[in-house]
Amino acid sequence: MKTRFLLFFLLFNIVVSAQNLTVATYNLRYKNAKDSIAGNAWSQRSVYVAQLIKFHGFEVFGTQEATYEQLQDLKRMLTGYDYVGVGREDGKEKGEFSAIFYSVERLKLLDSGTFWLSQNTDAPNVGWDAMLPRICTWAFFKDLSTGKKFYFYNTHFDHRGVVARQESAKLILSTIAKNRKYPAIFTGDLNVDQRSEAYRILTDNDVLSDSYEIAQQHYATNGTFNGFNATLLTESRIDHILVTSPIKVLKYGILTDTYRVKVSAEGFQAPDFPKEYSLYPSEARVPSDHFPVMVVVEF
Repeated sequence: MKTRFLLFFLLFNIVVSAQNLTVATYNLRYKNAKDSIAGNAWSQRSVYVAQLIKFHGFEVFGTQEATYEQLQDLKRMLTGYDYVGVGREDGKEKGEFSAIFYSVERLKLLDSGTFWLSQNTDAPNVGWDAMLPRICTWAFFKDLSTGKKFYFYNTHFDHRGVVARQESAKLILSTIAKNRKYPAIFTGDLNVDQRSEAYRILTDNDVLSDSYEIAQQHYATNGTFNGFNATLLTESRIDHILVTSPIKVLKYGILTDTYRVKVSAEGFQAPDFPKEYSLYPSEARVPSDHFPVMVVVEF
């Protein structure tokens, strides 16, 4: 009887786990020489980005800022993942992407596309008062574990254009509202926090809800931007995950994972510890200038 109950309990937990989906958004910071000089080269931190993603078990996640070269590096390190997206400058490989990575074992890609955040959504251009071209990439998935179908949208709002951010919010909201037959997940670096007008446009309606607000469990000891400084503290959440009903958010977390870089090759021994145990002066580094946001959702 005990064996039968244990088997039932294990099978029940496997089924429940399969119904949950781990979702994230991650601004990866574009590859540039200035960061390399400061010790935050993509070649150094990309390994930790990939390890973080694999350890926390992201099954589908939106990325911001990464270029084609960076996405190829990440794809090589993430066995079992693929991505969709195009460069914002030419609709091909030029410029930053708002890519969507997904586990090919968990999700089947049914359709995908990209539109520009502007008055002309069909071709590369700059909208409203934005400084740069901005895009939204979307994908339509089938969950191979449950058979559920859903939309996934990912974007990066302009960092200067106030009007552009508000109009981009309206454009994306209307796009999601038109496809209400299936649930949707929206991720992005909105370049504004939870007190902004663009955020209010996206959340003050009956379509989208902020996963932070509706999550059953929270792990958020900081905001989402760090400027490559692991010691900074902020309450602002500029990276967001929004969902439509009937998606339930079980967990919400801002992952403040760090790694260490030695600043001296000479170690020292801690008092009252075995002599084999050495400590080294180091600096705490972060894999990107944004912390990733992760949620566990249930359809």
